[in-house]
Amino acid sequence: MRIGLTGSIAAGKSTVSRRLSDLGAHILDADRIAREVVEPGTEGLSCIVSAFGKNMLLPDGSLNRKALANRVFVDEEALKVLNSITHPLVIETMRNRSDALEKADKNAPVIWDMPLLIECGAYREMDAVWLVAAERETRIARVMARDNCTREHALLRMAAQMPQEEKLCYANTVFYNDGSLDALHISVDNAFQQLFKEKVSL
Repeated sequence: MRIGLTGSIAAGKSTVSRRLSDLGAHILDADRIAREVVEPGTEGLSCIVSAFGKNMLLPDGSLNRKALANRVFVDEEALKVLNSITHPLVIETMRNRSDALEKADKNAPVIWDMPLLIECGAYREMDAVWLVAAERETRIARVMARDNCTREHALLRMAAQMPQEEKLCYANTVFYNDGSLDALHISVDNAFQQLFKEKVSL
């Protein structure tokens, strides 16, 4: 079983992902894989250089992430180009690793921990979509504390994402993370246990 795990900024997706890992799920971290597919010598890095120029490289030949961020996050079209390069590579890698994990262990679910699960269309390949959600003010406060930034900066970060209200429309299961860590863990544990009850009933 493949489950897509997503959530808006500072909702608590990473906390849920860690809990699922502790419970025995296989976690595929899209952010980590996104870094892998643009390492030196990869097709991804070659395509980025072709699209944006050699000034996207550091002297050692690796990706200059700061330069790339400065380029794409002020230019919506440039960001679309970057996403058109990286998203297919990330999804292909995650598919291949999912296949290998499922072949090795047919019982444990594979979790696609993916911030842009919905935006890139990968949700269509999932058996279920799990969303981590939190109230707007809660998320603003968390971003400000985590990044040591102003409220205005936090709002800009949030505005750049798909609204949480829209993501809710895609979710089969929602974890509301406005309370205690224990309460969140109980919700995750219950959802995880339900997976096996559903599997037995099939």
